[in-house]
Amino acid sequence: MRTRFAIKTHALLERFFPERRLFLRSDNDTRFIRLRPETQAVAFAGATAVVAWSIVATAVLLMDSIGAGSYREQARRDQVTYQQRLNAVAAERDARAAEALAAQQRFNSALAEVSAMQSQLLQSEAQRRELETGLDVVQATLGDTMKEREAFRDQYATLRQRIEEGGTAVAEGGDDSTVDLLTTALSRTAEERDRVVADAQDALMRADEMATEIRLMEEKNDMIFRQLEEAMTVSVKPLDKMFERAGMDPDRIINEVRRGYSGQGGPLTPLSFSTRGEDLGADASRANDILGQMDRLNMYRIAAQRVPFASPLKDPFRFTSGFGRRWGRMHEGTDFAAPHGTAIYATADGVVTHAGWMSGYGRLVKIKHEFGIETRYAHNSKLYVSEGQRVSRGQKIAAMGNTGRSTGTHLHYEVRVGGKAVNPMTYIKAANDVF
Repeated sequence: MRTRFAIKTHALLERFFPERRLFLRSDNDTRFIRLRPETQAVAFAGATAVVAWSIVATAVLLMDSIGAGSYREQARRDQVTYQQRLNAVAAERDARAAEALAAQQRFNSALAEVSAMQSQLLQSEAQRRELETGLDVVQATLGDTMKEREAFRDQYATLRQRIEEGGTAVAEGGDDSTVDLLTTALSRTAEERDRVVADAQDALMRADEMATEIRLMEEKNDMIFRQLEEAMTVSVKPLDKMFERAGMDPDRIINEVRRGYSGQGGPLTPLSFSTRGEDLGADASRANDILGQMDRLNMYRIAAQRVPFASPLKDPFRFTSGFGRRWGRMHEGTDFAAPHGTAIYATADGVVTHAGWMSGYGRLVKIKHEFGIETRYAHNSKLYVSEGQRVSRGQKIAAMGNTGRSTGTHLHYEVRVGGKAVNPMTYIKAANDVF
């Protein structure tokens, strides 16, 4: 059976690869090599396999080259897109910072104007009270004068009646002098009465003018207060949401900042216009509420500098790995890829607690911030800070590299709260709508 199969196979191969002889002639002898069909078939299969492998390898290389070119082009487009987005975010952040600074300057100007208007209001109130007191005195004097006039008039009528009747009440030769005296007294009384009436009318007109001025001033104060209250609401609400999205209690953060604050421009002092425990009034209460909101805004400004509400990179980059489990292990940070040597910046004010080599992290910078927060910047090629150095938000601290346990040039960025790693993007995204 095997012999028959071999004979058929040999006959089939001989149809395509007939037996050939290769002659080798030398000076003394001639030899030949017989190439059997099986040998030719094996040689042909080997040659075919080599050619096929060459074609496949060439195709793979061409495809890799085309794919690499497309990938580089896509990476270049992504880099330009990220750069544009970063520029837009930076421009918006600068615009928001300028608006916040302008708003704070407007608040200070408005506060000074409110204080001046409050002083004018108090002065006007004091003048009004003085006018009311003077008016009361004028009215009392007018009443006394009217009573005296009536008494003189009665006395004059009595004396005139006695003279006309020829009575003995008036001494001889003294009638004319008595009448003249009474006439002079009555004239003087009438003049004094007219003067008092004129003064009273002037006082009433002045009181009406003062009341009108006070009403207009109160309306202007109310308009200014409404504008300030609306501006404070627009300014403070986004900051409340920013800290809440980062998982931080705004009231606790503000209280901690207020307890530890020792510089200028800190907590604002409420208005006080009385030292006798009197009610300050609605305007003073509204002014104190606005001052409280301004104080809260100022505390937020201080706290925001001490919390990592920023990106560690300002140049174009791409995210290569996020926070969470990766390959069965916990990845406790976020990875940013960019060219070798890209500048890395501190994301908040703090103190450098480590600047050197650490196993796995390579060249590492650790910064301790307020509120129990720590940030880590790993795999750097160069370090620009040293341990114990105080750094500010946006300060250059390192250059991107590939040191430690790393598969390529990138920054491994961590945020730890109370020693526990949290997602850094929570803080970066929380500030997107504010800065």
